[in-house]
Amino acid sequence: MDFKKILNMTIKVVLPLVIGCLLFWFLYRGTDFGELWTLLKRGVRYDILLFSLVFGLAANIVRAVRWGLLIDTLGEHYKMKNLVFAVLGNYAVNLVFPRMGEVWRCGIITKYEKISFTKLLGTLLIDRVADAISVGLILVGIVCFNAGFFKTFLANNPSLMISFPDYWIIILFLIIVAAVWYTFTRLKHLTFVQKSIGVLSNVWEGMKSVWLMEHKGLFIIETVMIWGLYFIYFYTTFYAFGFTEHLGVRVGLIAFTMSSIGVAVPIQGGLGPWHFMVINTLIVFSVSGADAKNFAFVVFAVQTLWQALCGIFGIAALSITNKAVDK
Repeated sequence: MDFKKILNMTIKVVLPLVIGCLLFWFLYRGTDFGELWTLLKRGVRYDILLFSLVFGLAANIVRAVRWGLLIDTLGEHYKMKNLVFAVLGNYAVNLVFPRMGEVWRCGIITKYEKISFTKLLGTLLIDRVADAISVGLILVGIVCFNAGFFKTFLANNPSLMISFPDYWIIILFLIIVAAVWYTFTRLKHLTFVQKSIGVLSNVWEGMKSVWLMEHKGLFIIETVMIWGLYFIYFYTTFYAFGFTEHLGVRVGLIAFTMSSIGVAVPIQGGLGPWHFMVINTLIVFSVSGADAKNFAFVVFAVQTLWQALCGIFGIAALSITNKAVDK
């Protein structure tokens, strides 16, 4: 491998993993692992944890079905099983290469279904935007009705409050806009710019799919289903521990929202940021630091293992059920 490939691999894989591991170590550096082992042996309802995994799998299957609605508007044909397997594999890839699973998902469907990669990328952008809006709406609702929680959360973690002059944001935004305008108006004769315009055009075609779809209501319903199932996937785990089973839906929704923000950080599986958000949220609601850490450790480990197993199954199933294409 040449230097550029090594550097690229380091930035994409090693650096995020190192950052996540450092944060994880910082959070757990004083943990009594003997106490954790005791919890693992006698303090966890594994039947409840295993039951919760069903909802995570169901959410990802609905995600595949929703993606199919977007691809339908492109006038393309596909096998639904391939979409399901690709979505499952997406999460396994993300555990190794942060945020690359989405690109892999589009690439594998292009390979097996012969659909334009850039158009699929456009539909995927809509998929991601819908998720961002969903989390944003949940977060707004949480902030409006639980302002006291965020006040305490930030007071407990003052390092999250970073102050900088607002005008720097405006200046940076204007520089970016000017650079993009200059490139696509004054340099459009360059080959790389022409190729970029072609790619963006195809991506835009994919993004327009949401406005052209016949079943917009179904898209919204399936979006609600996805996030409802994700919430149940997370909240059910509260009942697997004696120190969280009493916390209720409100606390579960707040913790789920904060964990979703942690997962958004481009680190393998959210390792570190996910733990930070969940631990500090539970502490606000009077769960001891040790118990909060144990909860985050166990739930993250179980759910990550489940994602990996489902993802490996999806990747293998794609290869097995599309042997003719692979030959």
